[in-house]
Amino acid sequence: MANKSAARKNRLRIIAGQWRSRQLLFEDLPELRPTPARVRETLFNWLQYDIAASRCLDLFAGSGALGFEAASRGARRVLQVERNAAACSHLRRNAAALQARQIEIVEQDVFTFLNGSPEPFSVVFLDPPFTQNLLLPCCQILEERGWLAEGAKIYLEAETGLSLLGLPQNWRQLKSKTAGEVAYRLYARSMQDS
Repeated sequence: MANKSAARKNRLRIIAGQWRSRQLLFEDLPELRPTPARVRETLFNWLQYDIAASRCLDLFAGSGALGFEAASRGARRVLQVERNAAACSHLRRNAAALQARQIEIVEQDVFTFLNGSPEPFSVVFLDPPFTQNLLLPCCQILEERGWLAEGAKIYLEAETGLSLLGLPQNWRQLKSKTAGEVAYRLYARSMQDS
């Protein structure tokens, strides 16, 4: 009985789009928390007019739940960044199984990646490991280094008690919800005043 439970724990289902109901396997790692289906459904309802033909950046990709869901719903390009080799191996296998040519997987530390050559993305998923104070520094680098297109949508997932003081001033909160210990929010970027 325990083995069946463990096997279910390491799977997630794509909710909608081209790969609707397809199951993905992911690595069982202590800091990996796949975004629950209920939260993903809410998020992609929020983004329903933004995903088709978008360029998505999935930082701390982990299980790949957000990036695969975006690709299934018509994102033109999804770049998943994850430092854990085992998690990246599963991301690559899932992308190959789905023949997801629009998904690129980068095995690298997120901060090392963000300090490389920037390109603007229209949608960014940011779901770092909890309690490590990674969210705000990532947000600042995204804004300061040119990773965000004008009007970009930025999804933040964090522990409920985390203060977001220090987010870029030109980000406007569009939506916000909590589910248990998780707070999730959607922001829109506007151009900074000159």
